[in-house]
Amino acid sequence: MATVLVVDDEPQIRTSLRGILSEEGLRVIEATNGREALDVIRRESPEVVLLDIWMPDVDGMELLEVLQGAMPPPQVIMISGHGNIETAVRATKLGAFDFIEKPFSLDALLDVVNRALEQHTRSSLGPAAATGDANEGLPDITATALPQAGAGHRWSERTIAHSVVVSGHGLHTGIKTGLILQPAPPGSGIQFATISSEVTVPAHLDWVDSTGYATALHRQGATVRTVEHLLATLHAYRITNLLVKMQGEIPILDGSASEFCALLDSAGVAEQNGTVKEIVVDQAIEIGKKDGESIRIEPADGFSISYLLRYPHPVGEQQYRYIHRGAESFRNEIAPARTFGFVRDVKQMSSMGLASGGRLDNLILIDDEKVVNTTLRFPDEMARHKILDIMGDSYLLGRPIRGKISASMTGHSDNIALMRAIRAHLVD
Repeated sequence: MATVLVVDDEPQIRTSLRGILSEEGLRVIEATNGREALDVIRRESPEVVLLDIWMPDVDGMELLEVLQGAMPPPQVIMISGHGNIETAVRATKLGAFDFIEKPFSLDALLDVVNRALEQHTRSSLGPAAATGDANEGLPDITATALPQAGAGHRWSERTIAHSVVVSGHGLHTGIKTGLILQPAPPGSGIQFATISSEVTVPAHLDWVDSTGYATALHRQGATVRTVEHLLATLHAYRITNLLVKMQGEIPILDGSASEFCALLDSAGVAEQNGTVKEIVVDQAIEIGKKDGESIRIEPADGFSISYLLRYPHPVGEQQYRYIHRGAESFRNEIAPARTFGFVRDVKQMSSMGLASGGRLDNLILIDDEKVVNTTLRFPDEMARHKILDIMGDSYLLGRPIRGKISASMTGHSDNIALMRAIRAHLVD
């Protein structure tokens, strides 16, 4: 029988959790503060600890840090009635398995406890068993119809080897935010979740909410903004299963995808037992508009994106063709390209409630004469950034693609229109 320790200074919380978990066949022990919890852990060696953050004497964060020295350390689930993404990021950095907010529902509580118990079992069996399925039990969100055309290669499913975190600001909200990436089991897909809601938002075309200046997803009251740079990186690394915890908007970081690459490199990639079939484009599909704005995809042996950008001086004409050969080519050629914007547009975007997090160090700012705040990383950095956006938006199909994309003067709405056209033409 597995043992769960509940550490909380509120008697009613301990009583409620003891009743719920005991009904599930778990042995439940209690502690009212951090010092008492340390004594109990030394005697009882519980598999899972439910730990309140705000307690007198030793607070939950201090205790969490101490527990990482235990052998083997228990899986710690942090609980709080006053949580935010910054607290969740800090807890994850200190080694917490997960973070849930009070009041929590019965289903949410049991789900996270069961996942923590499973992770503890895998951890005790060694590193190989501990990777890949840390979030088994997440809802399967891949039932939506996806393109099936062509005799595509079957790629093994992938997740990350262990959880990682990063902090930053949202480009459009300006709010300080963070990101927690957690492994997920085969077949679960990429899902976004907030720490204050049980709703998950699949990274899928069906949930695209808006495409003005960035791509946003929305489901059952939960909104996830500015997903494209992270999704482009997941696309490049071929991560198919992942739980992404955040709050409102994905952090913009330095305006590129380089830090997301570094994050995945630090997490490691875990191959999984399932497979996904790539989407093979077997006919040309084009979304055309006037004034030279168009995007098309056509059959090809691999995946590539060409982009033509034409702006008045000082940007001029830029063109770049990217042939995707894996994570390394993306990391070197596309990921460093940053978001760009024009000084004349800042006032309009501000009036729309956008770009509140735009800073001199997280975008390329251009006036009528020059780039005003930085040195370009590539002569054609703006065209490469447009390719980055297409990489991210195209992964909302949920699978790798085989085809050649050519685009000119397009944005997120055009990218999404093409992906919807691909799905309409290629669904069996």
